[in-house]
Amino acid sequence: MADAAFEAYTTVMTPDQIHLLRRSYAKLEPHASIAALAFYRRLFELAPQVRPLFKDDIESQATKLMDMIGLAVSLTDRPESLEGDLRDLGARHLDYGAEDAHYAVVGAAILDMLAEVLGDEFTPATKAAWLEFYGLVSGKMLEGAAAARVDRANSGSEPSKAPVPGK
Repeated sequence: MADAAFEAYTTVMTPDQIHLLRRSYAKLEPHASIAALAFYRRLFELAPQVRPLFKDDIESQATKLMDMIGLAVSLTDRPESLEGDLRDLGARHLDYGAEDAHYAVVGAAILDMLAEVLGDEFTPATKAAWLEFYGLVSGKMLEGAAAARVDRANSGSEPSKAPVPGK
């Protein structure tokens, strides 16, 4: 999926979108471990070059992914309460080796996972809500990554290539 697919989604979510997002996440949540593993399977199919960024224990990483998505979904009506955490997460992802181009691939893998797990309940309106949500989340993470690059350039430091969380 092209980066442009997510660039258009940068506004605050509507109440209807928030409702669809939360309703679909509630249906996804009981299957969170399966959903997360489906996400990683699809991510590695779409971008095999990112597989080395995940050294081991993908199940632990999958749990963290779903926990973060659940927290973000629960706060969609108060996005300002997540902005700092999302920017910090974006900055940390530089240390894990994430590149800006990876965000579109992650978004595509999330959409594919949702379509697989939710089936017919992943309607066009629900997809649009998730696109909007991911645009907001990834946008803040990218802001954090950009700010971290500037800070590092100004201080002369390089990313530390820290291990993926949970390692």
